[in-house]
Amino acid sequence: MRIDLHTHSDVSDGTLTPAELVRAAAGSGIEVLGLTDHDTAAGWAAAEAEALATGVTLVRGMEISTRHAGRPVHLLGYLVDPTYPPLVAALGKILDGRNARVPAILERLRALGIAIDVADVRRVAPNARATGRPHIADALVDLGVVGHRDVAFRDLLNPGRPAYVERYAASLEEMVGLVVAAGGVAVVAHPWGRSDPASLQADGLARLQSLGLAGVEVDHQDHSPADRERLRAIARELGLVVTGASDFHGEGKIDHDLGCHTTSPEDLDALLTLAAESGRAAGRMTPQVVRP
Repeated sequence: MRIDLHTHSDVSDGTLTPAELVRAAAGSGIEVLGLTDHDTAAGWAAAEAEALATGVTLVRGMEISTRHAGRPVHLLGYLVDPTYPPLVAALGKILDGRNARVPAILERLRALGIAIDVADVRRVAPNARATGRPHIADALVDLGVVGHRDVAFRDLLNPGRPAYVERYAASLEEMVGLVVAAGGVAVVAHPWGRSDPASLQADGLARLQSLGLAGVEVDHQDHSPADRERLRAIARELGLVVTGASDFHGEGKIDHDLGCHTTSPEDLDALLTLAAESGRAAGRMTPQVVRP
């Protein structure tokens, strides 16, 4: 069974609609797909309809923007109640932070002599719940300023580059707690890929586990093979679920093809068992896995 638990549609910063993403997964032999758009559940309904039509099992989730030890960390929240008011408020604040920094980034780009405005960004991201750096990068591609999204990040939009602007993100500890309170299950995404690995070693992960963290995304393109094995050993020692996924964004991210990393059926079962327990403990009407 091929299980890919971390993907994005154009509701956030992917390039396929939720329905197109599910069809692409089916065509790639993915039997279980996790839709985890950034900070939103807006793509769930369309993905569910297509999953039922194509025979793909759908695990609904989201990838939440957080900060930990002064660095950005992403948290995957699966099968949360998206109507839980504290979670709605927290996600709204994060999305507002994404939207609010777009004008500041565009101003910096214009100061560099690049003619770009909000309309250019909206044109390449008509379905996005919030616009951000990936959509600005796509607009730069569309305008012929750079050849690919990755080049825009490397030269202009990454931290330390001339058009980078900081934005709001919630604390990782707070969001682990909110995912659990919303009846879901929390998995830290690619923890050694873009964050400071020193803060997410065994002691840091154990601290998050005490707050409700259920798993660690180990198998990911941002982790070297050696780091995957070390991180897997830590997760197993702590009793955390081990996941793997592509972090697929369509044409928006190179070398993250659907199914390039996968989760074992045993770890999926463990994750879903924990999600069911979390939903019961929270007393929330949480979404179920969509099984055709």
